[in-house]
Amino acid sequence: MTIRPLVILPDPQLKLVSEPVGPVTDEVRTLVADMFETMYDAPGVGLAAIQVGVAKRVITIDTSKEEGVREPRVFIDPEITWSSEEKRVYDEGCLSIPEYYGEVERPDRVRVKFRDLDGKEREIEAGGLLATCIQHEIDHLNGILFIDHLSKLKRDRVIKKFTKAAKRDAA
Repeated sequence: MTIRPLVILPDPQLKLVSEPVGPVTDEVRTLVADMFETMYDAPGVGLAAIQVGVAKRVITIDTSKEEGVREPRVFIDPEITWSSEEKRVYDEGCLSIPEYYGEVERPDRVRVKFRDLDGKEREIEAGGLLATCIQHEIDHLNGILFIDHLSKLKRDRVIKKFTKAAKRDAA
């Protein structure tokens, strides 16, 4: 397992729409293992493959709250098949937009169809933080960042701040 470098805003890769995975190969399993290693190291609760520079429809999530307890979940080619009408606001952050948080309203519950590491079709219904995380990470697969759900003013400020930082770091 390897900790991979994170793709950080304003990198244009974050706006790419990820491709379906196809067969679950050893290469995909290695990617997933590396994504968990990277996510836990960051630390974060979710990671999309594009955040480590791989434009494939893979997400890893672990929303366990208990210290020392891990509940890793892998979603390959995930697709939301149902969303509740009830909404929930959550103060979201993102490993690709470090140390910035914003309130985003999303459906409180979702049903998601996906494949696991064995390539088996699965479907779960999720609520609360897990539902928020699934939606956030699937957004990444579609080239959407959580800041895209904020007002234009807030989004523009964040993009400007990270663009300045990237230029400063490159200099």
